[in-house]
Amino acid sequence: MENQTHCPQCNSENIYADGNLWICPECGHEWSSFAAAESTGEKVEDTSIRDANGNVLSDGDSITVIKDLKVKGSSLVVKVGSKAKNIRLVDSADGHNIACKIDGIGAINLKSEFVKKA
Repeated sequence: MENQTHCPQCNSENIYADGNLWICPECGHEWSSFAAAESTGEKVEDTSIRDANGNVLSDGDSITVIKDLKVKGSSLVVKVGSKAKNIRLVDSADGHNIACKIDGIGAINLKSEFVKKA
């Protein structure tokens, strides 16, 4: 989230962030950092991790695998419908952005495009 310095309505410096919104306590104006960036012509990149259906995933969610996945380097297969609880979102260069444990498989990293939020 980019750091705004003034309220766009009353130009006050006394502003604060609350989640995705910026709030001015003097005039009561609320605005999104995304809307502020769009009005100035900046491009805002959505970095949230989404499942195959487009739902936003967060740490601690439960997921279900939607496709049979072969585990590289072994003869194991993660079957359709396998569930994982309490996932952890990770940054990875190879695209595997979910770390979780699946019964019968163990700890594994998955790509978000092969799971749906349970």
